Amino acid sequence: MTQDLPCPKCDGSMERGFVLDHTHGGRGVNHWSAGEPRTSFWTGTKLSEHQIPIATFRCRKCGFLESYAQPEFGAK
Repeated sequence: MTQDLPCPKCDGSMERGFVLDHTHGGRGVNHWSAGEPRTSFWTGTKLSEHQIPIATFRCRKCGFLESYAQPEFGAK
């Protein structure tokens, strides 16, 4: 999903990027996680076994953001 996408709001061109996830001592790409969030005493939130990295596309014209979860969007 790296081809040119038209903006659904203004029909401008969308550019691929990502929303930065700040972690303790590092940075990463946000991930989509299946199911409802559950509390963890040690980490705050228990993680699902099924997680997919998220890419966010931004309209160059109006700034609209649209996100997609696909395995190929992970850090390389």
